[in-house]
Amino acid sequence: MSASDPACLFCNIISGAIDAKGMLIRTPHAIAFLDAHPIAPGHALVVPVSHAPLLQDLDIQEIAPLFQVVQTVTGAVQHAVNAPAATIGINNGTEAGQAIHHLHIHIMPRFSDDGGVSIHTVVHNPPQESQEVIVEKIKKFITTST
Repeated sequence: MSASDPACLFCNIISGAIDAKGMLIRTPHAIAFLDAHPIAPGHALVVPVSHAPLLQDLDIQEIAPLFQVVQTVTGAVQHAVNAPAATIGINNGTEAGQAIHHLHIHIMPRFSDDGGVSIHTVVHNPPQESQEVIVEKIKKFITTST
């Protein structure tokens, strides 16, 4: 992770080199603004100030402040557009649909008649191995800092 990347759109918005229309909030750790290509009224992005391409690249100390902004903005957006729900998502990597390689969290207000579906419909790739085998594989890569 680096402080900023001059080639990154979000780093340029954070630095002020590019004006983000619809800026909602700026904290020492994150900014939030309306998506330039919204899929719902109030569709917002929350972006860490530090340049981190993927969630796992962000310093652990930045996670809580980032998600505090996600929580605040989610509630504000839902109230502002009178949305009873929201889908909150991260496209974490190119194969997941991430187009800008700076971690960003989408907040998409949801309505009963919006035609959207659950995130459970995004991927159709059921595992070929048992849950037990997959658990053991994942556990090999989990590290803790205690």
